[in-house]
Amino acid sequence: MNPEIGIVGGSAAGLFTAHLLGRAGKKVRVFEGAEDFKASPRTLIVTSRMNDVLGDLGKKAQVNEIHRFELFTDGRVARVSLARPDLVIERNRLIRELACAAQASGAQIDFGRQFVSLESGKKHLTLRLRRTDAAVEEASVNTVVGADGAFSRVARSAGWPAQATVPLVQAIVRLPRDMPRDTTRVWFIPDDTPYFYWLIPDSATSGVAGLIGEDGPGTRRALEGFLAKRQLDPVEYQAARIPVYSKWIPIRRQLDGGEVYLVGDAAGHVKVTTVGGIVTGFRGALGVAEAILSGKPGHRLRALRRELDVHLLIRKVIHNSNQARYSHLVDLLNARTRKDLEGCTRDEPSEVLWRLCLHQPRLLLFGLHALLSGGGFGAHSAASH
Repeated sequence: MNPEIGIVGGSAAGLFTAHLLGRAGKKVRVFEGAEDFKASPRTLIVTSRMNDVLGDLGKKAQVNEIHRFELFTDGRVARVSLARPDLVIERNRLIRELACAAQASGAQIDFGRQFVSLESGKKHLTLRLRRTDAAVEEASVNTVVGADGAFSRVARSAGWPAQATVPLVQAIVRLPRDMPRDTTRVWFIPDDTPYFYWLIPDSATSGVAGLIGEDGPGTRRALEGFLAKRQLDPVEYQAARIPVYSKWIPIRRQLDGGEVYLVGDAAGHVKVTTVGGIVTGFRGALGVAEAILSGKPGHRLRALRRELDVHLLIRKVIHNSNQARYSHLVDLLNARTRKDLEGCTRDEPSEVLWRLCLHQPRLLLFGLHALLSGGGFGAHSAASH
């Protein structure tokens, strides 16, 4: 008998995991609380590494390519071209494409199944799920994969602690007339946020402007002020809460009757430098599928952990920097270091950090000073909701 695997949550990482396991011949069921995948749209920017991981999957979700970044702080601007373009994607299209791939690989998707609880048994795990008609049904599985987001109920049921999260708020806007569709603009305004603002084109005429904050209502007010100052009229708003990586979370727990894994936001696989988790979520899914199929974690999860820890180090260096420190950082980006940024993606932090320190040693002093002065970043610095 082929043991059944239950994946809770039709997230991008969950559906990719279902595709990988179904393709390997496993019996997989995905339990999604919604009635379909017609959730609110959200525009995202990812590196070209997504194509390296997914291959042809995800191509239908791509709406634009970004070839250049402009970084603004205190009147300064640094322009960085990209050797490999970033991809602007529509999250809903991506999820629908992944769902089709999972089903084509043999996975079954059950909509209208809200996770209630996880119970251990001698021979299996029991998932209790509430249907849209309020009836509760049970499913017996040997392996559970929690892919139900930053507030994962699966994780809580299996004993993982709650994660800290931060709010993401962005608005669809018309692009300024001088804004090329292949350029993303980023503003560092530490009085508003310890992260940054962005303006990402998704076409020749429109894009999304947004920021990561630390307080939900305050983040919305900050974005409204930013839009008004730059004469950007919001068409509609998009929002989410994103987990904040503060340390590696073990992705597997053994319970009586079976094992539980976490993927995507449920596992905290988010780059804390940019608070982006699509590519890292897919890489975590590859690692979890490898662990389920082989019976033990492999090199993919070890590599992902190393990279997320490097992102954490970088965030500790820059978090809560004042305007003068951001200006100093931009001033340190000489021609050679900009070439380094052009040649590596944000999903290659170790390579980027090594090259930057090699070609601009003063960045080492900048980082040491920031760490010794106390960057103020950690699990306590982000609100948990």
